[in-house]
Amino acid sequence: MINKFYTKKKSKHKQSPLQRNDRFWGYAFIMPMLIGYSLFVLAPVVATFFIGLTDWSLIRAPEFIGFENFKSLVTDEDFIASVINTLYFTVLLLPSNLILCLALASLLKDKFPGVGFFRTAIFTPVVTSVVVWGIIWKYILQTDNGIINVLLRMMGVKGPQWLFNTSLAIPVVAFVTLIKGLGMNMVILISAMNDVPEMYYEAANLDGANKWRQFRSVTLPLIAPTIFLVIIMTVIGSLKVFGQIYNLTGGGPGNSSYVLVYYIYQQAFQYYEFGYASSVSAILFIIILVLTLVQWNVRKRWVYHEV
Repeated sequence: MINKFYTKKKSKHKQSPLQRNDRFWGYAFIMPMLIGYSLFVLAPVVATFFIGLTDWSLIRAPEFIGFENFKSLVTDEDFIASVINTLYFTVLLLPSNLILCLALASLLKDKFPGVGFFRTAIFTPVVTSVVVWGIIWKYILQTDNGIINVLLRMMGVKGPQWLFNTSLAIPVVAFVTLIKGLGMNMVILISAMNDVPEMYYEAANLDGANKWRQFRSVTLPLIAPTIFLVIIMTVIGSLKVFGQIYNLTGGGPGNSSYVLVYYIYQQAFQYYEFGYASSVSAILFIIILVLTLVQWNVRKRWVYHEV
């Protein structure tokens, strides 16, 4: 009786040749992506954590030292400064980026004479090389001959040392980064706003809602998933900032503009401490993962989807 029941249950879940064929081709189509993801994403992440447990430079073989690198990070002043500066940079960039992108998207989402010019002008920095962008702004922000300080001098105001002031270094880099990345998020939000059905605005007009009330009660809720995407991309991008720091301040003055990725670069390719640099990389990965998971869970309170 038991054998008969087992045979019947087994035959019930037996797949047909068509189902097996579909399964085979499904795996065949996703296999290139899985192989690429495993080789270029999963394997480097695992290798980073493993190398972080070693003392390794190019002149000697790696030596397993356990969690000594991670213990050293707790008392490393430059690492602590890089964490604080990275979070400070993120806090400065995220709200300013979101507010400006929403404002620009609201202004430029409709068609009017010259809208293409304004959209292109704002988006052009996005496709400009980070190196070129950094060099241009380094000349603009020069203390003696920079355009900004020259203009201030003409008005009788002495301009500050934008890139050599410990309290201004991170805000200045955040501003330069904001201007460069503004166009991408603006285009994403314009697309989302143009997808909002017009009937909602017509209903709001009938109810007597003004433009601000329509934006707050209609536009924002309906583009909330896109806003969430912009927030995620901005946070991850700000935590990985490197090119602007490297080209504008070089981590200085002192360690006032050290960020995590710059500190990783310095430990790995200037001091050749690959084990120590990998431990910092592992910490950065954990920080990004935790912040992303927190945002993913918090989204349930404010992200609404159209039914």
